Amino acid sequence: MCKIDYLGTGLCSSGEQNHYVSHFPQGRMDIYHALCRGLIPVTAGLVEIAESCDLCGICDKQCHFVTGLRPLEVMKALKSYVRQWLKQGNQPVQPGNDPDLEKLRLIVGDKWASNDPAILLTYADDPFPLAEMRMPRYVVLPRTREEVANLVRFANDRDLPYVVRGNGGSVFGFVFSHGLVMDMNRMKGIEIDPENWTARVEPGVTSFELQKEALRHGLRANTAEPAATVCGNIVCTGLFSTWSNAYGVNADTFVDMEFIDSRGDFFRLNDPGAPNAFCFEHKLTPPPGICTLAHVRLHPTTEDEEGLMIPFDDFEEAVLFARELGRRRIGLAVGVLGGHYLSTFMSPSAELADKVRYGLSQALGIGCVVFMIGDRFARQAVRSMHELVIDSKLFKMLMLGLPRLADDEWLELVSGMDTDKPPYAMLLSREMHSLLEAVLRPSPETAALAVDEDLRDFYTRLYARPEMTDMVWLNMFRIISARMSRRKHMFAFLVYVPLDRVEVTRQICTELGRIADSHGIEHDYGFLTPLDMGKRGILEYDYYIDHQDPLEKEKIRQALKEFEPYLDNLSATTKGVKWLKYIFSQGCARKEAFLYT
Repeated sequence: MCKIDYLGTGLCSSGEQNHYVSHFPQGRMDIYHALCRGLIPVTAGLVEIAESCDLCGICDKQCHFVTGLRPLEVMKALKSYVRQWLKQGNQPVQPGNDPDLEKLRLIVGDKWASNDPAILLTYADDPFPLAEMRMPRYVVLPRTREEVANLVRFANDRDLPYVVRGNGGSVFGFVFSHGLVMDMNRMKGIEIDPENWTARVEPGVTSFELQKEALRHGLRANTAEPAATVCGNIVCTGLFSTWSNAYGVNADTFVDMEFIDSRGDFFRLNDPGAPNAFCFEHKLTPPPGICTLAHVRLHPTTEDEEGLMIPFDDFEEAVLFARELGRRRIGLAVGVLGGHYLSTFMSPSAELADKVRYGLSQALGIGCVVFMIGDRFARQAVRSMHELVIDSKLFKMLMLGLPRLADDEWLELVSGMDTDKPPYAMLLSREMHSLLEAVLRPSPETAALAVDEDLRDFYTRLYARPEMTDMVWLNMFRIISARMSRRKHMFAFLVYVPLDRVEVTRQICTELGRIADSHGIEHDYGFLTPLDMGKRGILEYDYYIDHQDPLEKEKIRQALKEFEPYLDNLSATTKGVKWLKYIFSQGCARKEAFLYT
């Protein structure tokens, strides 16, 4: 997330100029960690990386918003360590040149190919607990499709293994190689075709960057998390989100894609002789090649779009309601959000999220909410179907008054109300809005009470911006969904399910929960979004582990022996069920090929 300007703070100037992960705050944290463990020497590149940081503090704001971390202390420590090391008369290690490195530099330019350990290290690891560190021999940052093709041919000639990396967003250990890592961060071209509602994007373009450019034209993309590259997401898993209710998944989301195959030759998916990436095979398959351009679909927006949340105390009722919205083609984005998702999304800090989650479920009786974005006609339809909703005005009130909503005395008062209905039905009724506003005193200043005192001025200015409490904007750009790994690394299970049989979804959640409990793993239901007029849905269930704790790594390793055969068997034997494991690298497939087989 430190590689995209999602808060309007600007970017780390060193990262923006140099592009390598090592020059971003993320990379500097990895480097300092590696120095502590003695994994790398102080190299000439490491000295440059440390000195290039101007301690501007942007990283503290960006990183705290999604993770609660304050990496500026690490930036200071790295700079101090290197300066002290140099004062002691030490000389940085100069990585040696070799013929292969020289040839790589002829392809991409001297600056954009490296074998410096301080750069290589930041491409060697990710939070996936079951993947070991793999240091590459080289990292390259191509700028053009021709350079990518030449790199593939070079790797073939030298029998050098390689992988392609978008923004490093893989959390399953898929972006590592002992050979060559191609980082696509410099390939940032975006071309919007407003007449055809499409965009052409290069492989370094992130979801946030495409969404921002599309919105300038009154259009919207169906994208994943903001830091995820669009091309990489399509190829890996297919694009899906709450907007998939209206916009579809996988092959629905693009017009054409350009690839470079294993020989270094170009092809487009719509070429008559191209490999059939639109098909689906129920097995693990390699990707069709390296995507160098995606021609993606965009969708028009209207000025009257707003969000609604419909609270439920019963999960099954919520799923059936979301399915009904899908069947009736009501709304654009639709999702059933669990309490953990909702509280984490809304809360500026992990501590407040825990309180809010307890308050929502225990005091207010909200088990989950159906989230919907639609125009005024869709909202009228929803209100006619369900009497109690959280509209945009009430949502803003809750967001800006959240620290006081979690107050123990207030929650005890609400939960003690004498009523036959769930407490939230009384609290969220229109008659209670004025009282709620008086108690919460919603304001940017109140929302900022949840964070460290020295950050409160920044958060006050941030929450004064209207988009930060706008359900439509937040769901389009998804900057708050990045908070899901704030406490621990999220190990997500994504499964396509039949929505006409809610018991199948409940069984999956129950069994994944049982397996987690038996191994002492934190877990929770995430979300569910209807697809294809409510016929199918995409379910997420989450495990949470500390990926740096060897004991927790072993827990997930043992749990793997149970959940993998369970989901494998269910995917092979139950109509409408397909574990996303089998969609990996088949993200270009037509959804009908895996949803109805």
